[in-house]
This record gives sequence, C-alpha cells and structure tokens, in this order.
Amino acid sequence: MDRREFLRKGGVLAAGTACAGALPWLPACSSTTTTSTPSGEEGSSSECKYGMVVDLPKCRPGCTACLDACRKENNVAYHGDPRWDVHLIRKVTVERTYPVQGPKKPMLLLCNQCDDPPCAQACPVQATYKRPDGIVVVDQHRCIGCRYCMIACPYDARSFNYKESEEWPNHDRAKSMHGVPESCTFCAHRLDRGEKPACVEACEKVGAKVLSVGNLNDPESRVSRLIRDNSVKALREDLGTKPKVFYIGL
Repeated sequence: MDRREFLRKGGVLAAGTACAGALPWLPACSSTTTTSTPSGEEGSSSECKYGMVVDLPKCRPGCTACLDACRKENNVAYHGDPRWDVHLIRKVTVERTYPVQGPKKPMLLLCNQCDDPPCAQACPVQATYKRPDGIVVVDQHRCIGCRYCMIACPYDARSFNYKESEEWPNHDRAKSMHGVPESCTFCAHRLDRGEKPACVEACEKVGAKVLSVGNLNDPESRVSRLIRDNSVKALREDLGTKPKVFYIGL
C-alpha cells in the first residue's frame, strides 16, 4: 500500500469512527400494536411518546413522597446544603399576584421533556439527546461539564452535580456522577421495564394520584384521557419548546 492509499483509507476509517462516536445509542421506541402503559392499561399505538400530567389541586402541602422516592430511586446527590444539592423534581410554593392576588399553592417542577429541547441544541458534544419515545436524557460519560444545557433550559430543570454523594440507596443504579448535570427522565429505566416512574408510584401509594405518566399517542392512556377531559396548561408554551408536562389547575 503506497502512502496515498494509506492516507485515503485511514481518513475514511477516522471519519467513520468519529461519526459513530457522535451518535449516542438510541433505544428503539416500543411500536407494537398493543402497548402496556405505565397506568397498567393496554391500548393501540403506532408510536410511543411519553408525557406527564400533574393534577395540582390534588397535591398535598408538605407531602414529599415523590421527591423522596425520586432521590432514592435515582441516587440523587443530597448533602443538606442548597449549594450542592441536586433536584430532579422540585416542590415549590407559588402565589398568583397578577391581575389579582391569589392563594398560595404547591407546584411541582421538573424536566419538561420538550419535543424541541433547547438543551440538546446547545450541547456541543451531543451528550444531551432525545430518545425516540421523546424522553430527553444526558449521557454522563460523554458530557464534558460545560453546562451549556443548563443555560439553554428555560425551565431551570437541570442541576449540576458538584460533589459526589456519600449515600448510595439504590445499588441497581449507578451512583450520581459529579461534574455533570442531571435532570428528570421520567425514570426511563423503569419505563423500559414496563414499570411506573418512582415518583408516580410513590404518589399513588399515599393516595394522592397527582402524577400520571403515559403514552400521549395512545388515546386510551390515562394521560391522554386527563388531557382530553380537563383544561391543562404547559409552562411557557410561547417559547416553542413543545413541553410534554401538562398541569391541571395551573
């Protein structure tokens, strides 16, 4: 092989390797004609697209069942210091002040799993990407910790893991990796096993049933029925991110 042939083949190999590394592994979205939804129901669907409905009037002040379950399931780093604590789901108190003063009420905030996610567009190394089922995830091994995704997110839905947690409550999941951002994924690992997200399961156990996650493309799923039968709103729909977390009573 002469020098020119060697360089030509070497260049093709390098380009192929770069392209393969730049495309994160995308798990296939379930597309069978009969699907089992996280609500335990079955219905027909051509393609799955996960979404969440949050029934705010049912959310009990002071209840932290969903937060505690999320932290335990996903080994979320918690140090008792707001400078270092990571939150995949947050519970805050909001109060309407315009046009008239309104009552204070609890509000749950998390990643909105946008159909057009600005975090993925901002990532320079494609560590953040959207799965075929619509869930936005971050490949922590690929992430370089630049935090551009956090700047791009209009919902402040990502937390940066500054310090590794000493606790490791769920040994079926890896410990949180410091130096990278984290955000809610609807417990994608559980959905892939046909299970409900940890927050949804915990909320149901305390009898509140505030959270529902399911296939938006299945008209018979619980989330589709809730959206159809109630007046729902998403946060900052005017931004064009097409969020897939919908609120009743917002």
